[in-house]
Amino acid sequence: MQNIRTDLAVEAHELSKREAKNATEIEGVISSVEEKNGISITRVEITNENGSRELGKAIGKYTTIDAPNLKYSLEIYEKVCKIIAEEIQEMADIKSDMTTLVVGLGNRDITPDALGTGVISRLMVTRHIKARMNEMVDDSISGVCAIAPGVLGTTGIETADIIQAVTERIKPQLIIAVDALAAADIERVSTTIQISDTGIQPGSGVGNNREGLNEKTIGVKVIAIGMPTVIDAATISKVKIPEELSPLMVTTKDIDLVIERASKTVANGINLALHKNMTLHDIDCCIG
Repeated sequence: MQNIRTDLAVEAHELSKREAKNATEIEGVISSVEEKNGISITRVEITNENGSRELGKAIGKYTTIDAPNLKYSLEIYEKVCKIIAEEIQEMADIKSDMTTLVVGLGNRDITPDALGTGVISRLMVTRHIKARMNEMVDDSISGVCAIAPGVLGTTGIETADIIQAVTERIKPQLIIAVDALAAADIERVSTTIQISDTGIQPGSGVGNNREGLNEKTIGVKVIAIGMPTVIDAATISKVKIPEELSPLMVTTKDIDLVIERASKTVANGINLALHKNMTLHDIDCCIG
């Protein structure tokens, strides 16, 4: 595949087919499109090493939710929250007696990279309550804990090392990692949410790869959720970007609004998935 930076499997699939000039499916890749409550959902499943090599993505399932009006529509926001919850439940068997660790990746001081930390601030964390007052908690409420490990440049510690240490201590049965992504198509920036069961590669979207967070490296199933908030300037510019400026990333002028709405959407999708009998109204009453 040509050297275009994208974290989205759906874009990698489109680019691979375009390069091959082939309208049929790539061997080892299965894709489908579904409309659910007016929201377009594209599913890409990579089933073998050939598909993984062609797309440059790990073997597994990738769900892409397209919601162009998410920033402005309350109706779309509520629909996407519910779809995120359904997709998480499809990828993981959520039980009330399990513990889920939600990891908010990224740098809270850089707005396009603050999706993960924004999600953490809106989660309904319950592990400490279930540990001390389990008899008072509804059976549909599972144990949820959260961490925002920061970035290597401010902590001096690899993100994967922090998560590994926390995992060894609290022994969660599931990890959900949230991070900002990079897209190859400007129309997907701030309008698309990807969910996968393959884990995540911190920093990959901006060419700063860190150690992967996945079941192989952490020892626990990892579901990754992300929204593209940036695009490589070289992808959209007809002017050659000097090497010393590469990668130069571009974002939208309303990125503050994007991060605020996306953080709440992803967080409440996770809240609905992990606390099965709760509604968005219930969650708002608890968290605000």
